[in-house]
Amino acid sequence: MPQVPKKQLPPLEISDKKTGEIIAKIRKQRGMTQAELAEKIGITRVALSAYENGRVRLYDILLGFQKDQKLTKDTNLKTVKRINEIENLPPAKRKSLLDIIDTYLKANQ
Repeated sequence: MPQVPKKQLPPLEISDKKTGEIIAKIRKQRGMTQAELAEKIGITRVALSAYENGRVRLYDILLGFQKDQKLTKDTNLKTVKRINEIENLPPAKRKSLLDIIDTYLKANQ
């Protein structure tokens, strides 16, 4: 039988702008450029800049937050696990896999 948490924490309300500021602050504290961090996490420098400046919305589920989503805990954990596995692939393999996923998603819209 699964354990029920004793205390439920309230959801964090973080704006996209605030999230980006936090990312930029941590990146700078670690002495990394946008290009270095982008390479490390497998995105472009332009995309990272957009996140840091709040021009692009970070999906809450990727940040570990959930707002009004109808996902079960099991589904969420499986999705997060797969995303982490994809992020750990070498850049060329990650790009190939993401291209396949994008093609599949476009075909099924």
